[in-house]
Amino acid sequence: MTMLKPIFILLLFQLAGETLRAATHLKVPGPVLGMVLLAAWYILRRRDPEPELEHIADGLLGWLGLLFVPAGVGIIANLALLRTAWLPISVALLGSTFITLLTTAWIMHRFGHRASIRHEGL
Repeated sequence: MTMLKPIFILLLFQLAGETLRAATHLKVPGPVLGMVLLAAWYILRRRDPEPELEHIADGLLGWLGLLFVPAGVGIIANLALLRTAWLPISVALLGSTFITLLTTAWIMHRFGHRASIRHEGL
């Protein structure tokens, strides 16, 4: 598999996510929906992603930190709002982090044994 095929796969699922978002008016970003669709695709096929796709995805994740620069600029630009609404923002951040941790722990507990059984059978 050349590098073009995994990039095409990622862009195809991003397009599918954007299309789904536009059609359903969801408040979730299209690329996030695309990654969910990509994960569902591999789960339904009961296969692991190709090594080339993993390589391309790892390369893109290496640059992920660069995407936080605009968010940092937005925080600095809205410091006045943060000073006035720090309590509800803090509660929302802590609450959502706690809910995410609980959900992740539940999913790992619920489905983690299946992955270990699959790898032991190799």
